Amino acid sequence: MSEETTKIPDAPVDSDAAVLAELGYKQELRRGMSGFSNFAVSFSIISILAGCFTSYSIALNSGGPAAINLGWPLAGAFVLCVAFAMAEVCSKYPTAGGLYFWAGRLAKTNKRQWAWFVGWFNFLGEVAVTAAIDYGAAVTMMAFANLTWGVEPSPVGTFVLFIVLIIVHGLLNTFGVKIVSLLSNVSAWWHIVGVAIIVGALWIMPTAHQSAAWTFTAWHNQTGWSFAPYVFFMGLLMAQYTYTGYDASAHVAEETKNASIAAPRGIVMSVVISIIGGWILLYSITAAIQDGSDDGLTALSGTSTGLPPAQVFLDALNNPTVAKFLLFIVCGAQFFCGMASVTANSRMSYAFSRDNAIPGSRLWAQVNPRTGTPTNSIWLCVVISIVLAAPALFNYTAYLAVTSIAVIGLYIAYVTPVLLRRLDKNFTPGPWNLGRWSPLVGWIAVVWVAFIVVLFVLPPVTPITVDTFNYAPIAVVVVGLLATTLWFAKGRKHFMTAEEASHLTIQAEKLLEE
Repeated sequence: MSEETTKIPDAPVDSDAAVLAELGYKQELRRGMSGFSNFAVSFSIISILAGCFTSYSIALNSGGPAAINLGWPLAGAFVLCVAFAMAEVCSKYPTAGGLYFWAGRLAKTNKRQWAWFVGWFNFLGEVAVTAAIDYGAAVTMMAFANLTWGVEPSPVGTFVLFIVLIIVHGLLNTFGVKIVSLLSNVSAWWHIVGVAIIVGALWIMPTAHQSAAWTFTAWHNQTGWSFAPYVFFMGLLMAQYTYTGYDASAHVAEETKNASIAAPRGIVMSVVISIIGGWILLYSITAAIQDGSDDGLTALSGTSTGLPPAQVFLDALNNPTVAKFLLFIVCGAQFFCGMASVTANSRMSYAFSRDNAIPGSRLWAQVNPRTGTPTNSIWLCVVISIVLAAPALFNYTAYLAVTSIAVIGLYIAYVTPVLLRRLDKNFTPGPWNLGRWSPLVGWIAVVWVAFIVVLFVLPPVTPITVDTFNYAPIAVVVVGLLATTLWFAKGRKHFMTAEEASHLTIQAEKLLEE
């Protein structure tokens, strides 16, 4: 970490800057976000109109309606525990670094190593999420173009659209925090109103709906596995894929007013609203399926649009124009989702760079004095995301292998500071805390993440072939090896947490006085 970025200002301009100064950093980013804008960033990245649509086939094939409509609230309840536990730590340490900074502060020994490895899993996980979100948005938009104008989707066309989307998102983030805050607010309302419109159309226009009993309990299995609990657990991955990115509220904390309260509240409320809105949306889509037989569900999962919910729109509404309009709403939501992901990703990489963790850190840690944004870091994340998505040009399975680190990497980073906080008996909570519920909620969060990390590395279908193999374990190992290699090549000599930098500064000042 450079001396410039670690120097604590003599007279912080407000209470937020004072808190940040106590943590070892000076205020460089502009605080232009309200509490609602902070919530909106995380809510936009979770994006029930993105995750529920692009991942719907996972649960449809692995348990069917039962896995979709029972799995969503079940996974949501446990994810909410993770969000509560993270929020409590965020209130104590409201910095853009988020997870890795928390780990470095909470670890009793080897603080730099804990922060380093959590940081790299968080950084690469967020880059992979950004790539997956914008590529998923491109796939959805190509499906919309196919339905509307007859454009034939192709790997090259989809990838070109993906590049256009992510460059636009980079530009929007470059223009300044005010426009990001404004668009995040628009995004939150777009999601809320959009879900209301879709749900209303699915209940008003179709002439028939599935019964509540069928919608909650119907079973469908295309995985090849016969053990029902295993199949159902695989179906939970739909929800778990969607419930990611809410750490964004922490990463934009240095741009949020009253961050010690607003940032943890943004983490929690983004998950709460997503659980409720997502459940209503998923139930409505599933109840609108016109052919509830096994043959009908099998055909739905293999729809030519690549998006089963889009096929439900076409079949149930019997009005192509309305179906296209609903899909347009989904495209808009995914556009906002990608923009918010670039925001969170760039802020985390900016913070990680000012602690000298990423090669070329001095460049990525610079803040544009005109816009108050980490411009260089924004474009670093854009370029790496394009590189990670590039395998989709040649082999979609290879692309999935690369981006599979997204969820596993993020949840490893999520739970590590939660575990360290539980092991730290001297932890003093911030103004937003769980009180006496903290131990119970924290340990539930730790156990749940351990469980879902195991789920993510198990084979989802059988027989296992090159195309069906779960490459997630390989991706995790690769990230671990990369972080280890960089630690010995660079990190152990140059990486320094703010706490250590401040300590060295104090020691230097004492020596000068003597």
